[in-house]
Formats: sequence, C-alpha cells, structure tokens
Amino acid sequence: MPTPRERMVISAALLIRERGAHPTAIADVLEHSGAPRGSAYHYFPGGRTQLLCEAVDYAAEFMAARLARAGSSLDALDDLFGYYREQLQGSDFRAGCPVVAVAVEAGDPDRPDQAAKLLERAAVAFARWQDVIAQRLTADGVPARQASALAMLVLTSFEGAIVIARASHDLAPLDLVHDRLRTLITADTAGEPGKGDSR
Repeated sequence: MPTPRERMVISAALLIRERGAHPTAIADVLEHSGAPRGSAYHYFPGGRTQLLCEAVDYAAEFMAARLARAGSSLDALDDLFGYYREQLQGSDFRAGCPVVAVAVEAGDPDRPDQAAKLLERAAVAFARWQDVIAQRLTADGVPARQASALAMLVLTSFEGAIVIARASHDLAPLDLVHDRLRTLITADTAGEPGKGDSR
C-alpha cells in the first residue's frame, strides 16, 4: 500500500498528465491523494518544484518498467500504444504524458532555476525510455546504433501521436503511428529466428 508521500507523487503525475503542470497546485494533489493537510512541505521541503520533479521520476520509472517487462520489441510497442489508447478513451482524451507536460511548461523565464531542474528531469526520463526501447530492439537483433535511432523514432512518434490524438479527440493518429512503427520494427527484426511480427 502506498504511503501518503507516495500517493502524493502518484497523484501529481496523474493530475499533470490531464491538467498540465502549471494548473496543478499542491492543494489539488493533497485533495486527490487524500494526504493529510499540511503534510506537503513535510514530505517535500523543496516545495512544488520537488513534487513535480518526483512526479516526473515516477512516470519515468513506471513506463520504463512497463517497457522492460515486454517479451519483444513488438510486444513493448503494442503494450505502449494499447495502454495509452485505453488511457485516452477512459479520460475523454485528457490523459497525456506528464513528462511532456512538464517539459513544455518548464520554460518560465522568471524562475530559471526551477525550469532547469524540471527540464533536466524530463530529459533524463526521455533518455531512460529511449534506452529501454533500444535495449529491447538490440535483444531482438537490431544493431546497437540502428536500435538507438529507431528507439528515438518510436519515442518521438509516440509522444507526437498522443498530442495530436488529444487535440483532435481521435485515436486515428495513435493507430496510424502504431501501425507504421510495427512495420519498421518488423522489417528490422525479421532476420532473427522467432522474432518479428507476432501479432
């Protein structure tokens, strides 16, 4: 069972992905998590910036672990797109990526120190996901340099598809990108016995 502190971090990530970083106040996180009033600065002495950073770290770990559990590159891809398909449908297209939200909204010129911390955490999260995807591709027989480039393509295409799907209230961008990426990954892993398209 998550501790009150852990519940606050999870709630922050969930609220950021639907509302964005700026509109998500500590009071909202307390209400959503059910954590005791007045506990925010006890658990997060660095204030809202610390809470946002830890929410990004949580999202990074959650998705990295999900990707790492997949049996193959195609399994990872299908799970990634399938999961977000469900999230978008279940939230009336409000559920985006909390790491993208933080990265986009971190450029406050009046608070450069906070912005730098948040952007650094977001960059680490994206690099982690790219690395996990590349490792999965390499395990399926894709050469390391090619796997790294393909992993970046998967990541950026996926994130862009989510943004467009949210804006249009339409899953078609997600489905189209998913299909094209499957074709690319299948082609790159087809030479490995037992690998390739398993769907």
